[in-house]
Amino acid sequence: MTNNGDAVEINIEEMLKGAWAPVTTECCIYKVPFSIRRHNEEAYTPKVVSIGPFHHGHPHLQDMEKHKLFYSMAFLKRTQTTVGSLIGNIQEMEPEFRRCYSHTLEFSNEQLVKIIFVDCAFILELFCRVHDQLLKEDDDMCLSKPWLSNNIMYDLLLLENQVPFFVLERLFNLSFSSPSFLALTFHFFQQFNRSGLNFNNINRIMHFTDLIRTFHLQDPLPSRIDGNIIEHLPSVTELSEAGLKFKVLESESCLLKLDFSGEVLEIPQLVVDDRTETLFRNMMALEQCHYPFQSYITDYVDFLDFLVNTNRDVDILVRERVFLNWLGNTDCVATMINGLMKNITISNNISSQYLDVSEKLNAFHENPWHKLKSTLRRDYCRGPWQTAASTAAVILLILSFVQTVCSILQVIHQ
Repeated sequence: MTNNGDAVEINIEEMLKGAWAPVTTECCIYKVPFSIRRHNEEAYTPKVVSIGPFHHGHPHLQDMEKHKLFYSMAFLKRTQTTVGSLIGNIQEMEPEFRRCYSHTLEFSNEQLVKIIFVDCAFILELFCRVHDQLLKEDDDMCLSKPWLSNNIMYDLLLLENQVPFFVLERLFNLSFSSPSFLALTFHFFQQFNRSGLNFNNINRIMHFTDLIRTFHLQDPLPSRIDGNIIEHLPSVTELSEAGLKFKVLESESCLLKLDFSGEVLEIPQLVVDDRTETLFRNMMALEQCHYPFQSYITDYVDFLDFLVNTNRDVDILVRERVFLNWLGNTDCVATMINGLMKNITISNNISSQYLDVSEKLNAFHENPWHKLKSTLRRDYCRGPWQTAASTAAVILLILSFVQTVCSILQVIHQ
């Protein structure tokens, strides 16, 4: 007769036999960690269309399901490929793309294949229509309404709302010989391609979030330095009071490039609007989950977070055109920037250019002459009236000194 201890041991052994690694090396599509997601759930959640399994079936996304089917039908008419051929290829890829997702998918093989087929056909038809500039078809609800097409575009860059790029590319190649699907993808997301990256220079992307991040990276990427982080950096106001000038780096298209020389810090212009937070949060979430030691976007935001503490810092950057503030309220910009780094883990492996610039800025601020200027500006030149009063006081002090000297000289000559 088996005692209770033996029964527990047998049960545990049976349980462990079914153990498998929940996240594999193929994983590239992640649910954003709760500690990060809770600070702004909306930034990671699709507004109008679900893509892939993570948000499939959510009630507020059901309105688009019929239109996804309409686009799937349109795609099948556009291509000579049969439904059977497309489904067969998806079934063949199913074990591979299932491993791309960070969480266990509760869908059966048949259900997952159906989801991937409809979502991929929808994306392929959407990209074809945008490429062909079929923007005002009477039956096209997506592209005939700018507010909806804009929401769809931003939904397609969310980390949790992805299908693997290789699946889309393979289905597209089954259907067309040209242009390449990567070329269509570049065209669809061209407004994010700030660096003017050429699709011929891209070796491999995992999904659309990965592409958006790639658009923001420098070429070549700066080296990274182990065992270092930015521990302190004066704010924009403190640096400005010490005599530092902020200037837009006009010649640089890459957002991450910095240039510090003399008393001028040049930074590429950043447009701040109501989608900026969504864009950065999803790129940073991808770096947290997949690129912890190549976190170039996180380095940039961390640098901004040090520089910007209050609306006064934002005001200075807006005045110098470093920020184009489309949010209106400078308090909102400061709050947004300060909130991006909450619960973000910083690796001790930082971009060399940010470390170099940070050290130079700290040295600039600690310079005794610059510290004196900062103190004088902070204590005596806060505003125009205070500046005028301080100037008048200095003039009076000088006149008093001159008068005293003259009186002493007069006494000496008597």
